[in-house]
Amino acid sequence: MKINQLMLFGIFFIGISTLEAQEKTSLTLDEAIHLAWEKSNEVSLANTKVSSKKYELQSAKNNQYPDFKISGQYQRLANASVNLKINQNSSSSAEPMPAVDQMMIGQVNATLPVFSGFKIQNGIRISENLYQAETATATQTKEEVAMKVINYYAGLYKAQKTIELLKENQKTAKQRAYDFSELEKNGVIPRNDLLKSQLQVSKIQLSIDEANNNLNIVNFHLVTLLKLPVETKLEVRESDFINFQMTNVPENDQPAMENRKDLQAIKFQEKASLANVKMARGAYYPAIALIGGYTSLDLKNVVTVQNAMNFGVGVSYDLSAILKNGALVKLAESRALEVQNSEALLTDYIKVQVQKAMEDYDLALKQNEVYSQAVEQSSENYRIVNDKYENGLSDTNDLLEADLDQLSSKINKALARANIIQKYYELLSVTGQLSQTFNLSKI
Repeated sequence: MKINQLMLFGIFFIGISTLEAQEKTSLTLDEAIHLAWEKSNEVSLANTKVSSKKYELQSAKNNQYPDFKISGQYQRLANASVNLKINQNSSSSAEPMPAVDQMMIGQVNATLPVFSGFKIQNGIRISENLYQAETATATQTKEEVAMKVINYYAGLYKAQKTIELLKENQKTAKQRAYDFSELEKNGVIPRNDLLKSQLQVSKIQLSIDEANNNLNIVNFHLVTLLKLPVETKLEVRESDFINFQMTNVPENDQPAMENRKDLQAIKFQEKASLANVKMARGAYYPAIALIGGYTSLDLKNVVTVQNAMNFGVGVSYDLSAILKNGALVKLAESRALEVQNSEALLTDYIKVQVQKAMEDYDLALKQNEVYSQAVEQSSENYRIVNDKYENGLSDTNDLLEADLDQLSSKINKALARANIIQKYYELLSVTGQLSQTFNLSKI
């Protein structure tokens, strides 16, 4: 019986050790962000769109090169009647025409565009600017993914720190409830004081359960983003998040105007839309091309043509474009105006974002100072109230309230430190400098 119990205990211990080994996975913030850039669906989709635009640009450039076509035909003819208009012999002794029942044709044609109303050049400009816009958008996506990781990371740290402080306070609350239980048995304190202390233990447990729930939700979001196994439990060490030197804090929106990739993307889109207007106007011009070719023909028993080479200049002009193309030009101009208005709206929105981020960062710094003072004040207040309670000068309500104030101030102080880092990164994000920060760091 003892052997079985020892075996069960050993298996249980090994299972717990294995579970703890599986749950404790720690990544620095830098590692988590680079892993997200490598694994996340958002970044993968953005990179794929960049590749698509690159191929579109290459396709547009190919339009300036000659078209080279080879074609061949073999046709079976049924009772073809051939009447040659040249070298005919009108005498009655002329021999009858031979049977013509098949024809073969082979052709090689080449066309080199010389002038197409600037359509080819403007088409290349459109594709090139759209490629640059998509590249900038992909970088902006990396900024957004990095900020998403930071928010999840901050959420994890805050939840873990909250649970740590709550559990620490829970030990004190449980000990107080036990002491009150003994005092109540001896008639030293009334039963309602015992119930109040027990109620505080229950409230702390509810807070722990809620914090654990938030922790699990944030953890699931983060491991899903990083493409880690769903059972992975990430542990945020304080040194991975808090110990960080904040330098070059933006003080105005000028860095945003220079670095925001979404603003750069829309500027490239504006250039593409202006090139599209020129391309639409190109329909008013004729198209000129150099043409050349080679033809080989064999009409059985009648004629054979070989080495029939040709070259020249081809001109085409769509007369209907004079009437129809005006609407297309106005459409292109209207879309270009849409992009310009979108750029103005985005510029104003960025300014608002930057101002809000600067205010939030300043507020986080001020809150940290206040919470630091509050920790000292609440600790001293609890000490005083506890002394009064032990000397019968204060009641249980005052003691529990002082304990709660002390706990709240400690939690607020711990979260305030993380909040400063989070708001600093948000400020870097809205000024377009977040990716630069982590690109310069060591992977």
